[in-house]
Amino acid sequence: MPKNPSHASRADAAGDGPEPAREPAHSAYHHPAAGWGAAKSVGEVIWRSREPFRALRAMPVMNHPGKGYDCPGCAWPDDYRGLKLDLCENGIKHATWEMTHKRAGRDFFAAHTVTELRTWSDFALEDQGRLTEPMVYEPESDRYVPVSWSDAFALFGEVLRGLDDPDRAAYYTSGRLSNEATFLYQLMVRELGTNNLPDCSNMCHEASGRALKASLGTGKGTVDLRDLDACDALFVMGVNAASNAPRMITALADAYRRGARIVHVNPLVEAASGRTIVPHDFLHMALNKATPTGTLNLQPRIAGDMALMRGIAKATLEYAATDPTALDEEFLKRATEGFEAYRQLCEATPWADLEAASGLTRAQIEQAARVYREADRTIISWCLGVTQQEHGVDTIREIVNVLLLRGNIGREGAGPCPIRGHSNVQGNRTCGIDHRPSEEFLDRLADACGITPPRKPGLDTVRTLEAMHRGEVTVFVGMGGNFALAAPDTEYTARALSRCELTVHVSTKLNRSHLEHGRQALILPCLGRTEHDVQRAGEQSVSVEDSMSMVHLSKGIKKPASPHLLSEPAIIAGLARAALPDSATPWHWYVEDYDRIRDIMQRALEGFEDFNRRVRQPPNGFRLRQPARERIFLTPSGRAEFSLAPLTDPTPAPGLLTLATVRSHDQWNTTIYSDDDRYRGVKNLRTLLFMNAADMRERGLTDMAEVDITSLAKDGTRRTVRRYRALAHDLPQGCAVGYMPELNVLCPAGDFSAQSDQPLMKHLTVEVAPSGPPSAAARA
Repeated sequence: MPKNPSHASRADAAGDGPEPAREPAHSAYHHPAAGWGAAKSVGEVIWRSREPFRALRAMPVMNHPGKGYDCPGCAWPDDYRGLKLDLCENGIKHATWEMTHKRAGRDFFAAHTVTELRTWSDFALEDQGRLTEPMVYEPESDRYVPVSWSDAFALFGEVLRGLDDPDRAAYYTSGRLSNEATFLYQLMVRELGTNNLPDCSNMCHEASGRALKASLGTGKGTVDLRDLDACDALFVMGVNAASNAPRMITALADAYRRGARIVHVNPLVEAASGRTIVPHDFLHMALNKATPTGTLNLQPRIAGDMALMRGIAKATLEYAATDPTALDEEFLKRATEGFEAYRQLCEATPWADLEAASGLTRAQIEQAARVYREADRTIISWCLGVTQQEHGVDTIREIVNVLLLRGNIGREGAGPCPIRGHSNVQGNRTCGIDHRPSEEFLDRLADACGITPPRKPGLDTVRTLEAMHRGEVTVFVGMGGNFALAAPDTEYTARALSRCELTVHVSTKLNRSHLEHGRQALILPCLGRTEHDVQRAGEQSVSVEDSMSMVHLSKGIKKPASPHLLSEPAIIAGLARAALPDSATPWHWYVEDYDRIRDIMQRALEGFEDFNRRVRQPPNGFRLRQPARERIFLTPSGRAEFSLAPLTDPTPAPGLLTLATVRSHDQWNTTIYSDDDRYRGVKNLRTLLFMNAADMRERGLTDMAEVDITSLAKDGTRRTVRRYRALAHDLPQGCAVGYMPELNVLCPAGDFSAQSDQPLMKHLTVEVAPSGPPSAAARA
């Protein structure tokens, strides 16, 4: 069994993947994204699953609302044109990973103590397969042992009813929770009396929501797939779509064929910016014919995106002196606030400052500005490479500033487009997972559900960790995800969880969070997205919201992994009944028929009117209204508001580097499928650091040299990982990139953006030095 030192104690290199015995290798990747490489990878995954026929049957119904299930992976929208195979390599991996034949049942837990399991790799933990029945931690044996559902719920209820303050509990969600489960979950939490609802958005797109809300009055993007088919220019910032939103590659290829210009903005030149062969394009696959997916690559330094955007704005304003079409003067006058002050700010910003802060030359910035000026309709999309920065909110507001200059809001083929991660992370927020709910939301919830929700803001992820350390939060409930591995400062997070009185995790597979547990701990196994969900009224469907605000149904197709699994709504109802024995909410009545949940949701949630009918509309349900798309700006001024943030210089001090953590291609969130990263040319290695060749030479490093990486926290503390491999890669000098979750240990919990509370996963200050001789422990 592959083993690692515990995350809570390790320092020497130990990856979270399977750790094959073969030597690591690194070479340049020159092939198209997707294409035959993806087809080969999918074939290997299906063969290893030992369920090839079931997997093949599942593929044609993935991402087909009404008759199939929504991909458990990313939140990219389903194709509106009726594409038969609307799927991707990573989506198939994710679904197959869930449909595994392997089981982690009572015999497995009887054979292994928690202390032993902490030494296993995270791949090995998940690779044991699907959880089959509820488990409770037994301190005497240091093992998880079976427990009945009724006893598990009773334990939860007893602890919750014993709290002297409802704010002593925090309720986390990942983006996999359906809209119906989300609504019940937040209803339970608020009926219990708290708004402590930390979620994965606190770590990924919190900055996007806050920035868009401030600028446009809505916390979501305004773009849909039809706009991607109509734009003249598309900027793709801070994401490798080939790995993180693979179905976006189809839109990029289609845009290129139409003649649109596609600008990729990323410190790394990633596979998504090169060429692709879209697998469902059978003729191109047969001919091995690739289509470009980009027309320009810009490589700003890490956190240099804001300076680039201000430079594009400055150049556009300069063009306006001689080109009357450079600005949309009518839109600026009628629909915006603060334009003149922003114009003055741009004019007063020296080009030398923009070059220094962005790491790009004036000529490069002006080249991007020409693309923007010459396009009638422009979309700017972005992902975590932009949000997980110190000034992520300012950067996204600067993106909106640029869009406003030419009226690229509220019209076809134009607008802001955040690329969301997990499949229903946006739906979670829409349906109530928000530690800072609005008064309007709480008023509607109170009227619809007959409860008195708390009004005091709750805790987000960072503040929850702090409160657990102080002993103020003593109960932690994780609804999906792998909080111990996804959160920053891995050792700090593990200690926070261990200080709880009770930890509860609703999961499909064993993961690190189950092992960093409280004094009492429950593992509650749930149905997967791909499985039949049968309740008293019959087979059920759930709904999800994609990253472009489309709400549609998802229906599992396969037999559950165990007869003892419950659906997420059923688990939430059981927890709620135990903790709220006098509740007037008809928890189990709701779960008998999910249409009943949707009936109450349509009363409580704005935009969900006539929910049950509209969600069944072919082909893809319905789209939630976005006022800014209609040029209705729900801001204090009633207009789209320019921001006037000061420009900051992210250049690292001499001798230091700026580190960003990323996912490998063979990974989804904290789930790792292998130690390979095909699109970056890496095999058999995860404990690595991509570096600029000049930075390596300055430190006397050769390719594959072992290095120690130390992060320098704002409070002066230092965190180190040792014996990582340095790999020369194409990225700006002063920048370095490595994988999460391995390098989350370097991200101090106290290093978060003051603008969004997001941990600075892509904006860490580090020093890199050659490793010394192996320690005695490492040699052993």
